[in-house]
Amino acid sequence: MAAPGANLAIPPSILDTDLYKFTMQQAVLHHFPDVQATYRFTNRNKNVLFSRQCIERFRAAVSYFTDLSLTRTELEWLQSTCPYFTQKYLDYLSAYRYKPEQVHITYIPISEDGMFGEVSIEATGPWVETILWEVPLMACLSETYFQTVMTDWNYDGQEDLAYVKAKDLLEAECTFSEFGTRRRRSYHAQDVVIKALVRASKDISSSDLSGTSNVHFAHKYNISVIGTIAHEWFMGVAALKGYEHANSLSLDLWEEVYRENTPLIALTDTFSTTAFFKEFVTDPDRARLWAGLRQDSGDPFTFGPRVKEMYLSIGIDPATKSLIYSDSLSVQKALNIKKQCDELGLKKISFGIGTFLTNDFGTQSSGGTEKSKALNMVIKLGSVNDKPCVKISDDLTKNTGDKATVEHVKRVFNLPL
Repeated sequence: MAAPGANLAIPPSILDTDLYKFTMQQAVLHHFPDVQATYRFTNRNKNVLFSRQCIERFRAAVSYFTDLSLTRTELEWLQSTCPYFTQKYLDYLSAYRYKPEQVHITYIPISEDGMFGEVSIEATGPWVETILWEVPLMACLSETYFQTVMTDWNYDGQEDLAYVKAKDLLEAECTFSEFGTRRRRSYHAQDVVIKALVRASKDISSSDLSGTSNVHFAHKYNISVIGTIAHEWFMGVAALKGYEHANSLSLDLWEEVYRENTPLIALTDTFSTTAFFKEFVTDPDRARLWAGLRQDSGDPFTFGPRVKEMYLSIGIDPATKSLIYSDSLSVQKALNIKKQCDELGLKKISFGIGTFLTNDFGTQSSGGTEKSKALNMVIKLGSVNDKPCVKISDDLTKNTGDKATVEHVKRVFNLPL
């Protein structure tokens, strides 16, 4: 007899998520332990519908998240691997349990027979608790969708495909890490990919595989775990404290928690890179303290030149600063960006590659010649203490949040309405 929950897309570990969910959870615990939050799901591809069966299975899987907890082995690994986690936070994480009642899943039928439709997902509760829902919810929904709706695919050739991608990157001395948890085809798909990346790194005797953002897989494969900071930190701080100096204040608060034991990497595009740079250059000492920047939207080929100009304007050698690119990358795109950065004299470049590694499949019926496309979805922080949160991306199609607040923020930062 099958065990309860068998074949449902339940994470095998509470660590099966991105590192920055834990680093941000620690920062929220430190600064905002009593703040209430709401997270909301957006399906960016309106042509993709979910089946009723898919959402029922998804809802069933979420009900089992309550069984996840940090094991003694995982705790000891975190203590030895992640010195920036305080004992207070590790005690909190050890006691943490997901609360499925915080997640509200509503199926909205669209088709005439009611069997296909859209889904509304919200997670509400204390920010310090609900912050962990985002990544595993998306990973669970993606896996469930490809179990039930888009089933014209298989795993044939996936390990070889990932190996070739890694080989091409490593032989070009392109430093990269795996960032593909949230939109992975399945847990097994990500496992296969990371196994192939590690094998390629050993075969080529390269240290350019910098690790994975997935804490569980870093533990499983004994590789580095990589994490920076996400938009939601800036979004939440701005909504709570005001927008005029939101970028600087967000960095201030982050420094209070992480000034030691970890490189500080800033995300530039929560309210546009233009607004971030305008504020960043007013404090050259901070720009020296922060090890580098991450690019996550807009044109990556304009980012490098802008970064170089920005650092030079405040007397900092841009070659000493790290740049991490993480927006919709492929092997060829990463190689092209690296070529440009080499020409610019930007030496500390790396890439966080996600969906291209963990959800790059063809349809079985076409023999793999036609793409079986990944879901294009996000879960974003919608509000804190009932104050709407917004993101003003460098890619205008990715702006999210309350329309009136978006317009207000654009006026604050003198951005086009």
